[in-house]
Amino acid sequence: MDGGIVSLDDLAHFLNSSSAPAGCMDLSELDGFLAGLVAGPEVVPREEWLAEVWDNEEPDYADDAEQQAVEQAIFDRYDAIASGLETTPLSYSAILWQDEAGTTVAEDWAAGFMQAVSLRTQAWQPALADEDASVLLIPIASLAGMALSESERGDPAMTDDALEGLIEDAEQVLPVCVLGLRRFWRERAAGTGMVRH
Repeated sequence: MDGGIVSLDDLAHFLNSSSAPAGCMDLSELDGFLAGLVAGPEVVPREEWLAEVWDNEEPDYADDAEQQAVEQAIFDRYDAIASGLETTPLSYSAILWQDEAGTTVAEDWAAGFMQAVSLRTQAWQPALADEDASVLLIPIASLAGMALSESERGDPAMTDDALEGLIEDAEQVLPVCVLGLRRFWRERAAGTGMVRH
């Protein structure tokens, strides 16, 4: 990959290439992770969350120009999510995969979102305790649970039928959940006199 502007397709290719650490995020997981950061209660320092993208390893960049281009593409997506959540109507769309059968695969995105939550578990507790906010987080957590083994999942928060319906509607539902959670934290911050950003 040459230095310069990197498209989302180019970024996806890099994330799946041998230049990226084996345990790094794919593009859908990265998108969910960035959405979780944007929607969350605190601003997480860039150097902290960027290390999570690469599974705390270093990518094998061809040169400094490639590193700058790849990192800028990630930062640009973060900014695009933030601005997409500010528009009316909502213009943020989650990046989701489709399998060979044409079925939407949303668990990667959801796993990325929950990884962002895990960076500030304590700070997210008020959302879990709030009836309206928790309803927005449960679908994401339930989808993320699909990526776990049955022994790791624990008691499901949603029935299989509800989960199946959620997967079918994920493209519409997930951005609304992200927007609702972002609004929850903003309203909470406004009530305490604290501003997230």
